[in-house]
Amino acid sequence: MSESPSKHPAVEKDTKEARLENPSGVLYLFQHESVPILIDAILTLPPGREFTKTELADHAGVTRQTVSKYTDLLLETDIVEEIPNSSPRRYRVAKTNVVQELFELNSALNASGE
Repeated sequence: MSESPSKHPAVEKDTKEARLENPSGVLYLFQHESVPILIDAILTLPPGREFTKTELADHAGVTRQTVSKYTDLLLETDIVEEIPNSSPRRYRVAKTNVVQELFELNSALNASGE
């Protein structure tokens, strides 16, 4: 009995590399080491809560530099939105389908662990 091509280590490696080169949805976000930590922190903020990069960093337990590094990604993926004309610059959790789906996924995962 021969080994399935999908189980062959070289094929697995090629497939993984192809996925990493052209990530979709979740992988696009989670390929960045600190992004899951930031999203977890964002999902625990009260609705409508505005925050600065420093406040998000403190809440997430990461450095302000880490938040700064990933702010554009969080904006691009509609997870946070910038508060116009704020100084210092402030953000809030975006009211988007992406955030709604993240909340639902988070709730489902939390419920499955109970």
